[in-house]
Amino acid sequence: MSPVFILSACLIGEKCAYDGLGRISDKAVSLKAKYDCLPLCPELLGGLGCPREQAEIVGGTGIDVLSGGARVVSVQGTDVTRSFILGALKTLSIARSCGASSAVMRSNSPSCGKYRVYDGTFTGTLKEGMGVTSALLSLEGISVLSETEIDDVFRE
Repeated sequence: MSPVFILSACLIGEKCAYDGLGRISDKAVSLKAKYDCLPLCPELLGGLGCPREQAEIVGGTGIDVLSGGARVVSVQGTDVTRSFILGALKTLSIARSCGASSAVMRSNSPSCGKYRVYDGTFTGTLKEGMGVTSALLSLEGISVLSETEIDDVFRE
């Protein structure tokens, strides 16, 4: 049996990003065609709609959100932290139930970012750190990859 991977659903064109669009990655589409990938959107799993207000992490990164030291806030000031944590927990539960040991996640997202997330000022400025779901998956031993790393890990 081949390994199962969690995959940010927007990367294969599912219209689940905050603006109601997909963030299609040809590499992710190719990965899904070759491997058993389970597309998920943590923000939808957390109960947020689509489209929804853009959100960013304020006061830290995903690790800080999980520990209670930072919040996820929409561009209009609505605190959506609970939804982001719930989505991360549901993603982790699904990953465990299907035996996923890896996840390919969307860069820069407040849920899925691996290396950087937006800084909470809604100015397009990035800061180092993981999104909420990527941080939780990593803490729980699931290998998190950015869509930019697909070629480095999955060779033809």
